[in-house]
Amino acid sequence: MAATFSNLSLQFLVILLSLNSLIDISLGGRQIDPKSSTQFIKTSCSSTRYPDLCCATLLSQASTIQTSPRLMVHAALNVALGNAKSTTASVVKLSKTHGLQPKETNAMQDCLEVLSDTEEELRKSISEMDKIESANAGLTVNDIQTWVSAALTDETTCSDVFEVEHISGGAKTSVRSQLLTVAHLTSNALALVNDYASNLA
Repeated sequence: MAATFSNLSLQFLVILLSLNSLIDISLGGRQIDPKSSTQFIKTSCSSTRYPDLCCATLLSQASTIQTSPRLMVHAALNVALGNAKSTTASVVKLSKTHGLQPKETNAMQDCLEVLSDTEEELRKSISEMDKIESANAGLTVNDIQTWVSAALTDETTCSDVFEVEHISGGAKTSVRSQLLTVAHLTSNALALVNDYASNLA
């Protein structure tokens, strides 16, 4: 009886080990060649409007992205959101500067409003990327495309406010530069979302 139990335990252990190997091979447990991940990101970035910026911000996440288009989009959206947040903080700081003209104060308040919308639209996009399932993928990605497009429009509006009001100075120039970077990152994210959508069709 003891021998039989021992044999059954051994067989069970062998089966478990075999299953573990199969799972590791067939699912995401397998190790992706870092070169493959890097090449995947470079190739994906080549379809964006700002490929150098795309690579500069996403290659450091190669081990997470691996060769997944969905994770690529997710990472790009997160980078855009992170930069939008830091830009908002810069505008807030600048808005508290002494000696601002009324037109400058108004421009920054307008900019903060649209940046708030940008952050919300990017957050919703990231949240929906987490929920994508094969059954609803098409509709969900359409929503994401709409939100990221709106975020890009908001960022452009904010940047235009600074240009139209002819706001200048070192700190203001820095904020304009940050706004431009956020717009470029969002543009790249939108291009990657569009690529992802076209592969679902």
